[in-house]
Amino acid sequence: MDRKSDQVYIDRVLQGDTNAFAYLVDKYKNLTYTVAMKIVRNHEDAEEVAQDSFIKAYSQLHTFKGESKFSTWLYTIVYRNSITKIRKKKITTTNIDSYIIENQKSDYDFPQIEAIKNGEQKKYIKEAIDNLPETDAFLITLYYLEESSVEEIEQITGLTKTNVKVKLFRARKKLLNELSLLLKDELKEIV
Repeated sequence: MDRKSDQVYIDRVLQGDTNAFAYLVDKYKNLTYTVAMKIVRNHEDAEEVAQDSFIKAYSQLHTFKGESKFSTWLYTIVYRNSITKIRKKKITTTNIDSYIIENQKSDYDFPQIEAIKNGEQKKYIKEAIDNLPETDAFLITLYYLEESSVEEIEQITGLTKTNVKVKLFRARKKLLNELSLLLKDELKEIV
């Protein structure tokens, strides 16, 4: 249903109703900002990336084929704009490793992550995600908070499916470590 409603507005924009794009902006503005913020980690840069992404999406809307969800297509634009923003700011470059881990653990091997769902615990998850490196925070956000599939993340990032799984595996381990540190510190404060 959601995919169909997006397509209705996309078709209206393509037929000349430029105001119909406001619906898509309103619907995805918060998530677009969140994705950008997880990567660039700066409020002003995240806003700029989000705005630039909507402008690019509008100007390139005719290239959207509908083979994936509109949100996946939009997040791809946000991801690439965010990476470009970071690269312009950084002096040194970072290589992305592409090791293949045989017999990877599934999501169910980390029940601690799945068990944390509400209230005060969300604060710790957000703080732990914010402490992760940009790429790890982005992948965790997409996979767990935005509920994007590995295939959608593959489309958004341009990484291979195996590389996405490896990076998610490593990011989950880092997240678990961050949560352990945060909760350990919290226990010390209580006691």
